[in-house]
Amino acid sequence: MVTFILRRLIAAFALLLIVTAVTFAIFFLVPRLGGASGDDLASRYVGKSAGAEQIHETAQKLGLNDPLVVQYGRFVKGLVAGAEYQYGPEVEQCPAPCLGYSFINQTPVFPELMGRVPVTLTLALGAAVLWLIGGVSTGVLSALRRGSLFERAAMVTALAGVSLPIYFTGLLSLTIFSYTLRWTPGGGNSSDPMFATSPLDLVHRMLLPWVTLAFLYAAIYARMTRAGMLETMNEDYIRTARAKGLPERTVVLRHGVRSALTPILTIFGLDLGLLLGGAILTESTFGLPGIGKYAVDAIVTNDLPKILGVTLLAALFIIVANLVVDLLYAVLDPRVRTS
Repeated sequence: MVTFILRRLIAAFALLLIVTAVTFAIFFLVPRLGGASGDDLASRYVGKSAGAEQIHETAQKLGLNDPLVVQYGRFVKGLVAGAEYQYGPEVEQCPAPCLGYSFINQTPVFPELMGRVPVTLTLALGAAVLWLIGGVSTGVLSALRRGSLFERAAMVTALAGVSLPIYFTGLLSLTIFSYTLRWTPGGGNSSDPMFATSPLDLVHRMLLPWVTLAFLYAAIYARMTRAGMLETMNEDYIRTARAKGLPERTVVLRHGVRSALTPILTIFGLDLGLLLGGAILTESTFGLPGIGKYAVDAIVTNDLPKILGVTLLAALFIIVANLVVDLLYAVLDPRVRTS
């Protein structure tokens, strides 16, 4: 087991190095291949209102005309040991891990992102609990009651959940439950979980974003769980368990559901990692100041360091989520540890 964990940790670290190289290439190498100059890249650091002279001066101070190998070395050094930026008369410090420095706001990106993480974490975890419970239980019941009215209604609802985008269901739920019935807070800071004064207040503020986000994922999980259960319940070992006289509840929960949850665990790790990297549509719809909203604001203001920081942080969350999934595989299926 220890050897298995060490192999996965080494693989995760190697993948993180690859992600940093790919991210650097996307933001700095690809624009160069497309004909962009150092001044073109510098324009994404200073915003849309900067003049040509200011942009050129920024390109010189940031070394955007240096060879790409030198720029990549400076980029990695900033992640490990921090960086210094001379923008104006003073030298600006960006402590490690330096994911970038926003010259528009004159602040390092990493502390700003850490201030947004609690909001995104609250949204992602709350919605994950709802969609796991709702999606998996609906999928199991639909498989066990195949052809029933419940199964048909559940799959139609799941199809609607998969098809309808977040910004549609979010705005519709806000219109009905917030602005018409007045049951939940509206969008903006009024629903910010960081303003909650108690756990009940937190649930009241976040219930609508949780349900809206969970509706999409619960639909996907219900369909996948149903398909997995239908396939698993026809296996030979299920018939053997029934022939031995095991109660149907034991057969379903211990043998059927456990096997059907393997693909669910895979996509759950990926989905949760993506959401921790920023639930862009949900946060924008409900005005939640999380990582996704931060990324949207950075795109609007043309602030490249913020976008770069969000990309790296999202990649880190996905790598960590995949690592956790690998370790959970070893717990659910001991055969994985020897593969």
